[in-house]
Amino acid sequence: MELELGILDWIQLHLRCGFLDWLMPFVSGLSNHGEVWILLAAVLLLIRRQRARGLSAAFALALDLITCNKILKPLIGRIRPFAFRPDLSLLVPPPGDASFPSGHTAAAFAVVFALKASGSPLWRPALALAAATAFSRLYLYVHWPTDVLGGVLLGAAVGWAGAKLAEALLKKDRKP
Repeated sequence: MELELGILDWIQLHLRCGFLDWLMPFVSGLSNHGEVWILLAAVLLLIRRQRARGLSAAFALALDLITCNKILKPLIGRIRPFAFRPDLSLLVPPPGDASFPSGHTAAAFAVVFALKASGSPLWRPALALAAATAFSRLYLYVHWPTDVLGGVLLGAAVGWAGAKLAEALLKKDRKP
């Protein structure tokens, strides 16, 4: 825990500035309830030629919601890092759920890996936003570094699974 607090404190000491104090809450806010990722999946579902990719992303997000928010967070119940630094002024309202894994990060990387596994070139710009989202959670002092790492790994697993589930479902629908 001391190492992780050291990383978060280093970010606060060396990277905190007015521009990032504005940008990081905005970037994080794009994924507060998975909005940007749900919107992307919905748009892809509406485009006939992208429907399989949209289905992959939608399945990945559903799997993420179940595993991250309904199973892992309540089961693990990790306290957030800002609780150890009461003197720190947060730039966002303090989240009320448990810390591990980072739900913002897991949802973002779930879509990245679903897009990659389904062959969409959109995985690259999605990766840029996912990485910014993951960093924002550290910058805002609302997640431990291992929460973010856990979110990346969980996102990778459910993203890949969502793509495989969509692929299997679409194959089944194509068979006579």
